[in-house]
Amino acid sequence: MPDPTSPSLPYGPDNPHPLFGRRTELVWDGKYDEYGRRRPVDVAGSAMPMQKIETVDMPRSEALASGQTTFGDLRTTRLDDFRNLLIWGDNKLVMASLLKEFRSKIDLIYIDPPFDVGADFTMQVAIGEEKETADKDQSLLEMVAYRDMWGKGTDSYLHMMYERLTLMKELLSETGSIYVHCDWRVNQFLQSLLDDVFGSETFVNEIIWHYFGFKRKTAKNFPRKHDTIIAYSKSKDRIWNVQYKSHRPEYRARFKKDANGRLYRDDVNPTGGGTRIIYLDEVEGDIVDSVWDDIPPVNPIASERWEYATQKPEALLERIIKASSNEGDLVADFFCGSGTTGAVAERLGRRWIMCDLGRYAIHTSRKRMIELQRRLQDDGQPYRAFHVCNLGRYERQWWQRERLQGYDRDHRSVVLGFYRADPLPNPTPYLHGRKGGAFVYVDSIDSLLTRAEVREAARAAREAGGRELHCLAWEFEMDLRLVCSEIEASEGVRIRLLTIPREIMEKNRTTPPPFFEIALLEAEPVYKKAGGKKKVDIRLKRFIPSLAEVPTREIEAIRERAAKDGFDFIDFWAVDFSWQEGKPFDHQWQDYRTRKDRSLKTTSDALFDKYPGKGFYRACVKVVDIFGCDTSIVVGVDYD
Repeated sequence: MPDPTSPSLPYGPDNPHPLFGRRTELVWDGKYDEYGRRRPVDVAGSAMPMQKIETVDMPRSEALASGQTTFGDLRTTRLDDFRNLLIWGDNKLVMASLLKEFRSKIDLIYIDPPFDVGADFTMQVAIGEEKETADKDQSLLEMVAYRDMWGKGTDSYLHMMYERLTLMKELLSETGSIYVHCDWRVNQFLQSLLDDVFGSETFVNEIIWHYFGFKRKTAKNFPRKHDTIIAYSKSKDRIWNVQYKSHRPEYRARFKKDANGRLYRDDVNPTGGGTRIIYLDEVEGDIVDSVWDDIPPVNPIASERWEYATQKPEALLERIIKASSNEGDLVADFFCGSGTTGAVAERLGRRWIMCDLGRYAIHTSRKRMIELQRRLQDDGQPYRAFHVCNLGRYERQWWQRERLQGYDRDHRSVVLGFYRADPLPNPTPYLHGRKGGAFVYVDSIDSLLTRAEVREAARAAREAGGRELHCLAWEFEMDLRLVCSEIEASEGVRIRLLTIPREIMEKNRTTPPPFFEIALLEAEPVYKKAGGKKKVDIRLKRFIPSLAEVPTREIEAIRERAAKDGFDFIDFWAVDFSWQEGKPFDHQWQDYRTRKDRSLKTTSDALFDKYPGKGFYRACVKVVDIFGCDTSIVVGVDYD
């Protein structure tokens, strides 16, 4: 009898092929390891603490800051049962961090992940009060994620989505549902992937969203005019509310007006025989089926439009949220883009969590939710405050462990390499490399570059005979650029502060990304007397943006414009008049440009007087430029 362990033995009943008896499944490079074992979702084995950066409750904050009311008599429609979350960061790490608190607690997830593999992610953003625009490149971090998704074609995209869908299943409640928005490029793969993660028995619907638009003559195919939305549930016991839409014109045509103008028709009574009168306004409408042809794309002049390339219409999300959640339920979107999911959830009385990798997406969503808070308060409708969060240094630490095996010296070596600087043969604590005639200092991956470190590095550069110092860091102490001139004068060394781009942490990255100098922001307090009390406001004095996300082809023209008219590059700014270090930024006053109103105040009009007594206080000023990058400084307030 042949030895069944012999590699030369042909496959058959005595030596079944390894694939014999396997179920039908979607397989991609990375699904199994070298031993044929299913790879677990890689989240570094632990959750990361969520860092609360901002707290946003504009109706309440503005009323208190302007002295219109006090905490005791403030009338607000805010609900205090939950603080919604807007989170900036890699959604895989964010979801892993949410598991501790929100495992099996999210009632509905809608996602619109990237699926246009040939997309140009550049979009236009308006500058100042004019109709002039500038191109905004996809952020460095977004480009990293995009290449990670598609770097190996379909395999890397499927593995990226598999890991995230697995985490979403863990977050969904037992009665929860997930809707995945896609199109012809990936819908066949995503449905197979959803079968793999959720099980084919929990499939709910394949929804066709057919939208209207200009139809070009195509060579050998019908014009593509629909997206696909694939719906699954955690279990068969899912939340479901039947949805109705307006009656079809042919049905309405059967009705006629009575003496009072109501539309009616005679109908056969199905139970008692004879006829009965049916009024159109008493009929619920047509039940919504799986082909949605009654929701157009976002109109270019619609009030809901936020000039975001992938924005979806609110009516689309409203139908999904109403069908698969109830008031008070928790809705999430982990590719939130312009924030449509959160805006509709807020308006419909749901709680929400939104996440995105792009700074511009978070900035757009924040503005949108602030505007909605004000509108709901003015209309007497309930709303919830929200936190803006990120994973901060913990996310970078994860990258360091994953990509660099945790060594800080390797981190500095990688940074110097991408900066095209030569490492020093004998580095010191404050001098690590040279670029041209300048010394280079690289801050550690999990710290904030402080003025004390810059002073020590400048002194070390001077003592080594250097006249120029480049400080590379992930984060910077507030006001650092403002104090550099004093350090330059005392040490006789020119100092440049440059942000380390997160793109350097990309796997297999070889092309150096640009390192940009941090933005310059100057502001001062303005004092007034009103009603016998001293009032405080903040005036912006100067702003030069970092231009970190401007396409290279436009950088020189934009840099010249920014140096001359820096305020034109401010899209949003806010003030926390009673800022305290270590606590989230509290939006107590703000102003921002809108599509209809491009003007922007450069002096606040809060007339703030809510300090507990005379003394020296600190106000924090946060500016967000038109590219979504933020800069903050602290301004001293002498309140007497």
